[in-house]
Amino acid sequence: MKRRAAAIGLLFLLLFSGYIARLAWLQLTPGYGHKSTASAMSRSNWKRMSVLQRERNLVLDTGRGDFLDRHNKPITGETYYTLALFPVNMKTRDEVDEKWQQAVRKLSTMLHVPEQELVSWWKQLREPTFWHKGKDKLPYRLTDQELKELAQLHLNGVRALPYRNRYFTTFAAKQAIGYISQHPEHLELVYSKELEKGKRNLNDQIGGSGLERSLDDLLHGAGATSVSYFTDGNNGPLLGLDYRITEPGNPYYPLQVQTTLDLDLQNQIEAYVDTKSMKEGAVVVLDARNGDIVAMISRPQMKPLELGDEKEWANHAIQAAVPGSIFKLITEAAALEAGVTNEKERFTCNGEYGKYGLSCWKEGGHGTLTLREGLAQSCNIVFATIAERLSAEQLQRTAAALGVGKQAGWHSNRAFGPFHKPLRLLGEEEAGRLFTAAEKAEADGGVMAQSAIGQRDVLMSPLQAANLVVTLLNSGRVMEPRLVREIRYANGQRMVSLPAKSAPAESGRIRPATARKLLRGMEAVVDHGTGRSIRQGLWAVAGKSGTAEITKAGAPRVNQWFTGYGPAEKPRYAVAVLAENRPPESINQATELFRGVMDILALYTR
Repeated sequence: MKRRAAAIGLLFLLLFSGYIARLAWLQLTPGYGHKSTASAMSRSNWKRMSVLQRERNLVLDTGRGDFLDRHNKPITGETYYTLALFPVNMKTRDEVDEKWQQAVRKLSTMLHVPEQELVSWWKQLREPTFWHKGKDKLPYRLTDQELKELAQLHLNGVRALPYRNRYFTTFAAKQAIGYISQHPEHLELVYSKELEKGKRNLNDQIGGSGLERSLDDLLHGAGATSVSYFTDGNNGPLLGLDYRITEPGNPYYPLQVQTTLDLDLQNQIEAYVDTKSMKEGAVVVLDARNGDIVAMISRPQMKPLELGDEKEWANHAIQAAVPGSIFKLITEAAALEAGVTNEKERFTCNGEYGKYGLSCWKEGGHGTLTLREGLAQSCNIVFATIAERLSAEQLQRTAAALGVGKQAGWHSNRAFGPFHKPLRLLGEEEAGRLFTAAEKAEADGGVMAQSAIGQRDVLMSPLQAANLVVTLLNSGRVMEPRLVREIRYANGQRMVSLPAKSAPAESGRIRPATARKLLRGMEAVVDHGTGRSIRQGLWAVAGKSGTAEITKAGAPRVNQWFTGYGPAEKPRYAVAVLAENRPPESINQATELFRGVMDILALYTR
């Protein structure tokens, strides 16, 4: 018997020793098994895993930086209390614990959901989650009364926690700010080194468009804030451990990005545009002094939590579209700069140009008129005539001198401040064009005549149209419209400033005298020309209208434009409006919207 007992004891000792050795090997060995697993695991990883096996995490704040407007009002980021539920073991509690049953009953009443439905859903939880109400994709927002009721329940697995919501319910500046989403393939492609070092993981949300994308490297932050809930092997709470909130603890993050946008103005113009039912298009408001972007509206609206086809919500303010007659400003500037005409020259318009199938929009023509009156009345005959006196190179050179035909937004060609690569704030901005390469090489009179009135292959964005006006108001000095003023640390200390700057063309700038003549012509447009319908308003304004003929899905449509400035006597804002894909013969919606936007600006700046 003694021998048998000794043998059994020795066997248990050997088994126990093997078990201890196995644990020691797992703790002290860097990795095991598959090669990729061995390279990924470390001793500290194994120690962490022993805790993670009984820990459940829920992210409360991704740690991503937020955006502010020019007056430091938040554009993104709000914190509210929501309801979090954690997996718990309740196989027998509903049968023996009346106090627990009463607490669950009160919770179901508060959430307006049947008790059995709540319990059944809760039993199936394998990971902690926020409570969502109905089809709402955001965690449920608790009221003050509901917070008081929850505090009295003392229910394990249920907590009211502060949740950082990225986008307000009435999120403005949608396309300009952009959106974030999970995109593992893009992360692997762009951030492979950060992934290897553990600074990023494949579940991170990254910027998909707008400033969210162009500033993604900085906005990423120092890490997330999460709540941990510890459970035993049966998903029951481990007494004494309860909940633990983990946060990066870096006083410099998350960053704050101060934009040039005016949030109140942005919201007012957004609401106004919607009352006028503009289905597709854009409104851009620039500071007339330095080209800063004060407001940028695009339609259709982007819903960052309900993204569909990108074509439905792309930023129309920086997409190039056929400009129509607003391009005549560039044609006149080119002709004046080349000396092929002057303001006193008189032209005769009888409604037909006589070649290229080109006619004037006014049946019977305008009769005899000067160059300035040609702009005021938007006469196609006048501009086709002067265009045939120009070369394609002259027209393109003047367009470049006015900031058209290239990306207009603020950018740096070299590494700037904390950025380790060139920075362009509006990464999706389209440059537009005047000619295709083939047409520029063989530009005949027909190409020049049609291009001069903003048709054929000419493309221009609303941002370029507004910045063209800023250039004229600044005597030919081209600015780079800025969307960000500075980036700050979480404690308010400045990280980097993005200065307002000009963007001179290689060929130089137009003469101040040319700019003045164009401005006088824009005043005539509103005084007695094609824009006379908007003479009455809070401010006297000036500008240029345009209607471009296009085809969409095989049907004829028009792009309607108006770009200008106000107040006329002392300009403060340059505004461009584009109403896209409108029915032919419809009233110019862009002109009406321009007047309304200017009246909003006048009231706001009183």
